[in-house]
Amino acid sequence: MTEANGAEDQLLRIESVTDSALSHLDLEKLLHELLERVRDLLSVDTATVLLHDSAAGQLVASAAAGFEEEVRQGVRVPMGAGFAGQVAAQRKPVIIERVDASTVVNPLLWEKGLHAMLGVPMVAAGRLIGVVHVGTFAHRRFNDHDIQLLQLAADRIALATQSQVSQTERATAAALQRSLMPGRLPQPEGLEFAARYVPGAGLRIGGDWYDVFPLPGERWGIVMGDVVGHGLPAAVVMGRLRSALRAYALDVEDPAGVLEKLNRKANHFEPGIMATVLYAVVEPSHAELTVSLAGHPPPVLALPGEPSRLLDLRPDPPIGMRHGTDRRSATVEIPEGAVVGFYTDGLIERRDWIVDTGLELLRAAIDTRPAEAVTAKVMSALTGASPPEDDVALLVMRRTGS
Repeated sequence: MTEANGAEDQLLRIESVTDSALSHLDLEKLLHELLERVRDLLSVDTATVLLHDSAAGQLVASAAAGFEEEVRQGVRVPMGAGFAGQVAAQRKPVIIERVDASTVVNPLLWEKGLHAMLGVPMVAAGRLIGVVHVGTFAHRRFNDHDIQLLQLAADRIALATQSQVSQTERATAAALQRSLMPGRLPQPEGLEFAARYVPGAGLRIGGDWYDVFPLPGERWGIVMGDVVGHGLPAAVVMGRLRSALRAYALDVEDPAGVLEKLNRKANHFEPGIMATVLYAVVEPSHAELTVSLAGHPPPVLALPGEPSRLLDLRPDPPIGMRHGTDRRSATVEIPEGAVVGFYTDGLIERRDWIVDTGLELLRAAIDTRPAEAVTAKVMSALTGASPPEDDVALLVMRRTGS
């Protein structure tokens, strides 16, 4: 075979690593098939992918060909530690010609008799996806050509993995968010609720949520929240905050006290997260609404025969921020026929207008018609002409009578 033919053959083999025919496979099967092709490409005995868990600062053995024990045992390697950890931390290829406790942190690798290993980083769009490493049971000196081939294969695997992970995360985040939103809003006698949730541009799922639930003493709890961030991490945090707030609401009557407990929980167990939250309680008579704001925009109130207005409530710091002042609650009268609109900032913020423009459009759209009609009018006014970049949550409550 001529040198040109050999190069062409190897290029075809590299391209086969991400054959479009593999696109229907789930991530686990896709990685396994890709690693089998890598083994053939480099004539090695083992090939393994460790994916980067950024939250834990670790590499997780996720797929293997020729040596599956790492995956079955759930091996995790700290960033910077041992062989794979160095590859990830340095984002450079690493070769070891003696596999033992001094060169790798996973005893499985030397106990099985591996002699030589080559590892390269998996990077896509500047983001560390993980590490691919290969090994041989025979003595072997990996050369620059081997490094080049494995890096080309790793780059293709990184892109395929990122695509699969992004699709999976989007689907998981969407399913999680749907499961945590009220499937059907309660319609207690004397109150009427309607709501909307719309993902942001590109169907990006975020951490917005709304909630309506019964409380002891014939009261009703209302929540509107917005976790900073997007995707599965934001949806997971949203789920934890939602559950915690519901639990605190059963024991603490004052909305400010509930949000203070929620803030302490977030600061202690999840430092670094940030969320704005509105929590309100409708009193048993339905004539009053007690509200506390943790960095969240205030609701809009529409009264019969009067222009709607933004409630003059000062927000306290968001959930996740340490502060030394007490949180506050304010009580607002809700006469019969009144409508209250709760929302997240994705509804009113756009790149091409100031926030006051969005607030004015929102205020003008909220009137005292039935809750569902008001909700439809708000969404038409705020999202029709200028689609939101961020996700949007809207909840409308109308007092129909006692």
